[in-house]
Amino acid sequence: MEEQNYPIGIADTETDPRFTAGLIFDVIDVLERHGYPRPVGADYAQVHCGVFRLLYRSVG
Repeated sequence: MEEQNYPIGIADTETDPRFTAGLIFDVIDVLERHGYPRPVGADYAQVHCGVFRLLYRSVG
């Protein structure tokens, strides 16, 4: 079976300096450069949650 790197584990976003608003805005910028519409309103929370789910395994 092929090893996976994501999700990387349970996150402690209070102490993980990598998971920042800047990361989310960088992801949004990349999506926009590839032709996706820029998020508006509650879309930002959806992008934040989606990136979080990609990177970290949730508890439970």
